[in-house]
Amino acid sequence: MSIKSRLIAMNFLQFFVWGSWLITIGAYWFQNRHWSGAQFGAIFSTMGIASLFMPSLMGMVADKWINAEKLYGLLHLGGAAVLFATPLIDNPTTFFWVMLLNMMCYMPTISLSIAVAYSALKAEGRDVVIDYPPIRVWGTIGFIAALWVVSLLHLETTTGQFYVASGASLLLGAYAFTLPPCRPKLGQLRGRSMLDTLGLTSFKLFRDRKMAIFFLFAMLLGAALQLTNAYGDTFLHDFATVDSYKGTMAVRYPAIIMSISQVSETLFILAIPFFLKRFGIKTVMLISMLAWTLRFGLFAYGNPGPQLWMIVLSCIVYGMAFDFFNISGSLFVEGQSDPAIRASAQGLFMLMTNGIGAVLGSSLSGLIIDAWFIRADGSKDWHGIWITFALYALAVAVLFSLLFKHRHDRNAVIHPHGARDTATGAIAD
Repeated sequence: MSIKSRLIAMNFLQFFVWGSWLITIGAYWFQNRHWSGAQFGAIFSTMGIASLFMPSLMGMVADKWINAEKLYGLLHLGGAAVLFATPLIDNPTTFFWVMLLNMMCYMPTISLSIAVAYSALKAEGRDVVIDYPPIRVWGTIGFIAALWVVSLLHLETTTGQFYVASGASLLLGAYAFTLPPCRPKLGQLRGRSMLDTLGLTSFKLFRDRKMAIFFLFAMLLGAALQLTNAYGDTFLHDFATVDSYKGTMAVRYPAIIMSISQVSETLFILAIPFFLKRFGIKTVMLISMLAWTLRFGLFAYGNPGPQLWMIVLSCIVYGMAFDFFNISGSLFVEGQSDPAIRASAQGLFMLMTNGIGAVLGSSLSGLIIDAWFIRADGSKDWHGIWITFALYALAVAVLFSLLFKHRHDRNAVIHPHGARDTATGAIAD
């Protein structure tokens, strides 16, 4: 089996695990357990809390002591065990700690999977900017497949979604040990600094003003991503209380409607090499930010009836908003960091987006909604919520255009081995 096929299988299962429950846990929480919204906000924040330290910590371990693919497999095996036990929990506080443990296993595997894929592609002399996106697109297909499995089996509000995720995680954990070796490099270097010893080498990227600003805005966009993950499916489920929308496709199968977002991802991932080469990272990131604005704005005026097209269009726009930020961002970080800290650098990117950004997005959005967008009858003012989120994304875009200084050279040669593998230094972006 070719290396591309092996990495495709890894990416498919990686996001199948996540897609089995990420979008539908809200429906399970409110319609099965009937626990409070504040408690749900805490549950959803476990992703961000785990990302504050686990990706960087596991990236350090992979850079210094253990093959990244083996650590990746061990984390998925641990996650499979936790997910299998999750349905047994009947207390929201205990559920929080169990989900936090699950996220501590899962979140570092995202950046580790990237490090493993980049290492394997570079070992064959391939260009990661060209060859990685068509591989990564299969992760999105895996996410879509999981959403359809859970929805068509009517597991959206049941514990079945966690068993599906557990089985996939177990399979991936075992498969990971067959992947090409991604050996530690930092431990092979002589004259290591104190930052090397403490595993904080990737934080030196903050010394570069451009990279510091990039990571700051990655954090702000990470907050936007959590808004749609936390509230998108719940938003559609709330229409079930409106008589005129009962029985509509969007209310009966909200997860399938939301999966249009992932279908869109598969198309925009393939467009990333063209956009990065032609326009550069600044323009691509700006496109992502404006797409987030449009994503939230369309949700504000959409409904499962006459304005269903707005919800569908919002899901299509999501593909550009997500890919042009997450995938392009990881490629940019890869190109700006030393190969010896490749896993740590990806972990730092995860820390800023799915860690600090996720915690801020989950916690602050919950406070804002509770303070200004809960009606007297307890229902949510979804129009006001989505408009507020859209204005936030627009403000981020304006600030990024003013503060992030980067000159793009479309004629620069992109070396397949990335930054500092040759004397030319950082790759073009």
